Amino acid sequence: MAETKEERPQWDNKAQFLLTCIGFAVGLGNVWRFPYQLQSNGGGAFLIPYLIMLVFEGVPLLYLELSVGQWLQNGSVGCWLKLSPYMRGLGLCSLFVSFLVGMYYNTIIAWCLWYLCNSFQEPLPWNDCPPNANLTAPVQECALSSTTEYYWYRTALNISPSISESGGIQVHLLACMILAWLIVAACVIKGIASSGKVVYFTATFPYVVLFCFLVRGLTLPGSSTGLSYLFTPKIELLSNPQIWLTAATQIFFSLSLAFGGMIAFSSYNPRDSDVEANTYIVAVTNSATSLLGVVIFSVLGFKATVDFETCIADGEVGASGTGLAFIVFAEAILRMPGAPFWSVLFFLMLLTLGLDSMFGNIEGVLTPLNDMGITKGFRNEYVVAGIVLVSFLVSLTFVQGSGNYWLDVFDKYAGSLPLLIIAFFELTTLAWIYGYIKFETDMREILPPRSNFFRVASYWYWRVTIPIISPLLLLVFVFITQGGNLEVFYPDYVVGISVLITLVCTIWIPLGALYQLI
Repeated sequence: MAETKEERPQWDNKAQFLLTCIGFAVGLGNVWRFPYQLQSNGGGAFLIPYLIMLVFEGVPLLYLELSVGQWLQNGSVGCWLKLSPYMRGLGLCSLFVSFLVGMYYNTIIAWCLWYLCNSFQEPLPWNDCPPNANLTAPVQECALSSTTEYYWYRTALNISPSISESGGIQVHLLACMILAWLIVAACVIKGIASSGKVVYFTATFPYVVLFCFLVRGLTLPGSSTGLSYLFTPKIELLSNPQIWLTAATQIFFSLSLAFGGMIAFSSYNPRDSDVEANTYIVAVTNSATSLLGVVIFSVLGFKATVDFETCIADGEVGASGTGLAFIVFAEAILRMPGAPFWSVLFFLMLLTLGLDSMFGNIEGVLTPLNDMGITKGFRNEYVVAGIVLVSFLVSLTFVQGSGNYWLDVFDKYAGSLPLLIIAFFELTTLAWIYGYIKFETDMREILPPRSNFFRVASYWYWRVTIPIISPLLLLVFVFITQGGNLEVFYPDYVVGISVLITLVCTIWIPLGALYQLI
């Protein structure tokens, strides 16, 4: 056992570990999903259920994952196998989720690369509508929508009419996809020895950009329009249970729980590292970043003032996710002096946020494979190359004209219900199969002595949340979510693929238990 510990890689220092975890937790959702949730769920009132869910769902799960990885010095597969042989399949579920989510997540990085490369020109290519065939007027579709919307759907995506129509491989997106996978491979090729150094830049640069946008946004005329609407609380909306569910899922996904990445990262920590302090630092930094991300709405308020329209009118269509980044905010940047400079900063920030999340997804696949001995005898570089190559081949689905539809399918069926199920079984396995009191005793070996009020309060906090409150909340969410409802009605074969995606990410739990019984 001692020999294994010596051979296992270690972080160079604590800062490297924390930056990697923060980079994995702080992702694109902090910048484009959280502001939208605030906007559409009661403004400042949304912070109430958000903070409550952070306390009773997000932080306990994060503490659990960081603890078991650091304590058992294994990835997700090894940890759950040691805690209960009947739960040997739980880690495999995390592995497949990380693999499937990584494939489509890197597509978003490819989109960011396309916009970044096209930001080095004046005027920006989405500044004007292209002329029609006769060169007499703008293209009608562009004139009826907006320049940024037309550029996104027709130039960047060249989107097909439906998911059933492939539209063929988009060569420019294919080139960006190849570049995106090469960047990821170069960063993780030597495991944490390489990715741990890259995060010094990728995990800190987004904060520099957000601060720049904060200062610039607040000095623009009309910035208060967006911020005042955003933070005007609508307390009456809190009676809607859907808002509480939205807050819970936002916390859950923004902390990157159940992917296996947090367990993998913490497994390279010294066993005596202060896991409680690490948990609070990552959770608080992640939520603070989400709040900082709302500076986007100061820029949108400026756009509204320039256009003599209301910010909400511009933001209602596609204001979440890719719509906010590649349509609404891209248009807001056009109104800013020195637009190319701000465009480069914004899309470079999105690129670094995406890369940090990809490091966690790759590690969520690589570490369990290594711990299971599947990669024994192969150099890490070859294993990473194999993971990247397979991921790239499957992700060619997303660079077709129909790719945006498929990304929506994978996002809702690989990155939603399976994560809730995995997290529920993580909590119940630790608290009720292995035994929380037994886990608590084991953790005394690696936690500092509880000699002050904060340590004692944490002791009781974990006792109440991990075995009782957190699993009950997750059980409710699993039944309410129902796998995520697609906003577009897709053909039956797509629904079948969606069910298959969910099964691939969850079937290993019953199969593992059945294998142990037999």
